[in-house]
Amino acid sequence: MSEPTDYDVDALLDQVGFDPERNVLTRRQAEVLALRERDVPQAAIAERLGTSRANVSSIEASARTNVEKARETIAFAEALNAPVRIEVAAGTDLYDVPSRVYAACDDAEVKVNQTAPELMKSVSDAAGDAISGREVKRDLLVGVTMDGIVRVRRQELD
Repeated sequence: MSEPTDYDVDALLDQVGFDPERNVLTRRQAEVLALRERDVPQAAIAERLGTSRANVSSIEASARTNVEKARETIAFAEALNAPVRIEVAAGTDLYDVPSRVYAACDDAEVKVNQTAPELMKSVSDAAGDAISGREVKRDLLVGVTMDGIVRVRRQELD
């Protein structure tokens, strides 16, 4: 296992462009994530930071939650701004989704660089349990950015 003294965390954070003024993570969260991503054990990080392993675990969990929220925010913003948005109702056959996406993209003059099977896999993977087999179980919104990136938003159950 790596020891935390093997890493210059300041240099590492500088190298990857961490700016605490423009980031959803605190500096401490970024430091813990940087070390954990390099397989430094939580106990070694705790020793380095002068805190408990439980506190490091809590910091890491909060950081990972913040990262997921940031990803969700980006996906939401991209869906809002996507020139192509296709609503896919529950009960739709997954095999019908690519033709709808391609038609909408043609109308908007947006190119999707995925074959129909790749597109179905992308939608299925992103939708998770909102798709079972070939059936869409919950309403979805499929957005395509100007760069042809497909984003899938699933309607959350209340």
